[in-house]
Amino acid sequence: MIGTLNGHVEAVDTAMALIEVSGVGFEVRMPSSDLSAMHAGQEVRVHTSLSVSQDAMTLYGFLTLPSKRMFARLQKVSGVGPKAALSLLSALSPEQLARAVSDGDTTALTRAQGIGKKGAQKIILELKGSIDFSQVEGGSTENRIVDQGLKQVVEGLVSLGWREHDAEHAVLSVCESAGIELPLADSDIPKALKLALTSLDRGR
Repeated sequence: MIGTLNGHVEAVDTAMALIEVSGVGFEVRMPSSDLSAMHAGQEVRVHTSLSVSQDAMTLYGFLTLPSKRMFARLQKVSGVGPKAALSLLSALSPEQLARAVSDGDTTALTRAQGIGKKGAQKIILELKGSIDFSQVEGGSTENRIVDQGLKQVVEGLVSLGWREHDAEHAVLSVCESAGIELPLADSDIPKALKLALTSLDRGR
């Protein structure tokens, strides 16, 4: 199985990214929020899950491990396959999904393309009480207590109109590619903000 990819982004579109690893290009389907935080030329680490069907092998990828864990958890619901799980993760972060299931919030789940009210009710029924929040937390600044520098950069991007989920993905990605250590030092905040803003602008 392919668990992670560490490589160079060759291209990004609305559905997938082409990531080159040691001369081999992998087409990786990813949530739209992850794709919007990526751009050609970027070095990335992607957590992956390989789906094998009768007529295709599809590689799904995520910028955070909580997203990959939620992707696997959603597919334990009867009738929910990788496409539906990816659609849910394009509409909601892992934490938002876990909270929606916990609260019985069908409206939140139906924000995902292809998920109707009955499907949302089924997801809630089969997953409620079974999600370990410690396994899905970590992809949102509200759960990231120690890194105030990261929070400051993300809040700056949000004030400029970017969604929090997209903003944090961009910051984490550029910090990794630029070798900026986390938690962010005060001296690294301006650089991280500039790099993340450039990354988000390229991903428009």
